[in-house]
Amino acid sequence: MKRRSKRYKESSKITDKNRVYQLREAISAIKKMAQPGFDASVDLHFNLNVDPKKSDQMVRGTVVLPHGTGKKVRVAVFCKGEHEKVAKDAGADYVGGLDLVEKVAGGFLDFDCAIATPEMMKELSKLGKVLGPRGLMPSPKTGTVTNDIAKAISDVKRGKVEFRVDKQSGVHLSVGKVSFEEDKLYDNASRVIEALNEAKPTSVKGKFIKSLFISSTMNPGFKLAI
Repeated sequence: MKRRSKRYKESSKITDKNRVYQLREAISAIKKMAQPGFDASVDLHFNLNVDPKKSDQMVRGTVVLPHGTGKKVRVAVFCKGEHEKVAKDAGADYVGGLDLVEKVAGGFLDFDCAIATPEMMKELSKLGKVLGPRGLMPSPKTGTVTNDIAKAISDVKRGKVEFRVDKQSGVHLSVGKVSFEEDKLYDNASRVIEALNEAKPTSVKGKFIKSLFISSTMNPGFKLAI
């Protein structure tokens, strides 16, 4: 049996496993919990009524958190010519064409998000086995393959995050840090819940979100009213 820390056991006294909480109430309780020795993330955990094996029930999308993620996002932009200056001026951390492709092929992965212009995708396809498993491959569906480089960088820097259902029909997404004000966590979480509902596949009938929990890192969660 997994041993729980004293801090976790103390935090468990705050949550009632038999209760269903309102979002704002749960966030307030999380803020009162003893936290680990770092600024913990606050995460939403969705269990969806979908079969990820079916292509028409794949849930994937992006959402811009109103108050950001609380994390510094390092952005790599694969582009050429005039797009390079635009990317640098917009705040990209790494910018390049074939040189950046070769650098990543050589093992460089010190970034959290990759953006590319359409003309670079043929070259980027060579990095599929490197970027794909890490969720870093640019995609038109998430707005990371575009000629509007400045907007794409701005969206990512100010809190645009991607979500995708996993093999267990779950979606897990951070909505900020414990240090955030309650109202900011509430706004971010509300927007994520809204975005998930908007992403409901038309082939899914009945209840879409089977269950929803919110928790901070290394602490027990709260079941939320759906």
